[in-house]
Amino acid sequence: MERKNAWVDYTSKDRKAIDKLADAYRDFLDNGKTERECVNQIVNRIEEEGYTELSKAIKKKKKIKPGDKFYAVNMEKSVVMFQIGTEPIENGMNILGAHIDSPRMDVKQNPLYEDNDIAYLDTHYYGGIKKYQWVTIPLALHGVVAKKDGTVTIINIGEEEDDPVFFISDILIHLAAEQLEKKAAKAIEGEALDVIVGSIPLASEEKDKVTAWVKKILKEEYDIEEEDFLSAEIEVVPAGRAREAGFDRSMILGYGQDDRVCAFGSLDAMLQVKDPKRTCCCLLVDKEEIGSVGATGMQSRFFENQCAELLALMGGYDELTFRRMLANSKMLSSDVSAGFDPSYASCFEKKNAAFLGRGMVFNKFTGSRGKSGSNDANAEYMGYIRRVMDKAGVAYQTAELGKVDKGGGGTIAYILSLYGMEVIDSGVAVLNMHAPYEATSKADLYETWKGYIAFLKAAD
Repeated sequence: MERKNAWVDYTSKDRKAIDKLADAYRDFLDNGKTERECVNQIVNRIEEEGYTELSKAIKKKKKIKPGDKFYAVNMEKSVVMFQIGTEPIENGMNILGAHIDSPRMDVKQNPLYEDNDIAYLDTHYYGGIKKYQWVTIPLALHGVVAKKDGTVTIINIGEEEDDPVFFISDILIHLAAEQLEKKAAKAIEGEALDVIVGSIPLASEEKDKVTAWVKKILKEEYDIEEEDFLSAEIEVVPAGRAREAGFDRSMILGYGQDDRVCAFGSLDAMLQVKDPKRTCCCLLVDKEEIGSVGATGMQSRFFENQCAELLALMGGYDELTFRRMLANSKMLSSDVSAGFDPSYASCFEKKNAAFLGRGMVFNKFTGSRGKSGSNDANAEYMGYIRRVMDKAGVAYQTAELGKVDKGGGGTIAYILSLYGMEVIDSGVAVLNMHAPYEATSKADLYETWKGYIAFLKAAD
C-alpha cells in the first residue's frame, strides 16, 4: 500500500518537462498574489487559447459546436471556463474546481495612523494564519483603490528591486520574557499586526507629521487620498518571488500555494485538452479560506448562473436538463493536502498521510474529528478515480488531514456535492501550509497536472 517516490522513475525527458511546468507555475505565483491578479492573468492566457467571453457569445447568439470554449468572470475575483464536448451536456461535465484566495492581511478602511513618529496601516487578517509567522518579514501591498469617480487604481508596491517594502515589528529577544511565556496563539495579537509604512515627519503645522508625509507620498506618487481607503481592497502579502528550494531544486517555496498550485494545475490541464467527449469545466473561486461565502465564493450562485447561461446558448434552458447536467457531473475538488512533516510526526497517522514527492493526493474525506463538515466520496467514485489514474500512469496517493482528533479542514467539495454530483478532494501535498512561504514538490505538481488532464479526458 505504500507509494514510492515518483522521482525514482523519471527519465531526463520527464525532468525537463517537470522543470518547464514548474517554471511556468512560479511565474503564475509571482504574478498572482491576489485573486484579482490571478483572474487577470488567467483571462489573458485563455483568450490567447481561443476562449470567448460567454456574455459576448450570448449577445451574438453564437451557434455552439463541440470544441467551443467559453469563460465568465465574477467581480474580477472568480472565473469559470467551459470546453464543449461531443456528448450531450445533459450527461454531465468533468469539473476541476479550486480556489485562488490565500491567507493574508487586509488593510482596514480607516487604516492610517501614527504613534511616536512611526506611521502604520492597520490590518485585519484573512483566513487561518499563525500570526507570529507574519512579523519581521518583508511585505508588499497589492490591490485596488476604487475612487468616487469610478476610476480604479491598481496597487503593487514591494515586488520590484527598487520598490520599498513594509514590515510588522516584533519585540527584541532581550525584552521578550513575558511574550515567550504566552501561548503561540497569543504571542502576537491580531490587533498588533499593523504594518509600518513610514518614519519621516513632514515639516508642517499638522499634528501627525509622519502620516502627513505618507499622505503626501500617496497623493504625489499614486494619486490616492486618505479617504480613498474607504473604497480600497489592499492585501498585505509577503514580498519577493517564488524560488526553487533544495540543493536538488526539487521543491518550490513561495506564497499562496494553497491553493494556487491546484488552480494553476487545473488551468493548464484545461488548456491541454482538445476535443473532449464530455464537456470540461474549470472553476476557480474566491473566499474559500473564510468559508466560501460572499458573492465571489463557491456558495454564491455564480456557477449555477453561468451553467444556465450556457444551456440557454446551446438551444434553450430548462430546469430538468439543468438539474441533470449538474447531477451527472463528476468533479475533482482541487485543493492541497497537508504534507507529512517528520519534524511534527506526532500530528500525522503515517499510513494515511501525504508525502512530498509521491504524487497526486486524494482525500476521500476532509472535515474535522468525526468528519464534520466533510464531503465523503463514495467507494464507487474512488474506484473510478483509481481506474482513470492507473490507466494514465499517474503517481498518486491517498491521505487524511492529520490524526483523527488533531484538527482538520474543509474545501469547496461539500458545496458542489449538494447538486448530487460525484466529488472528491484532490491536489498537492504542502509543507508550511498557510505560512507566508509554503513548500511543494515539483514532482507532485507534475503528477497532479497529469491527473487533471486524465480526469478531463475520461469519458467512461
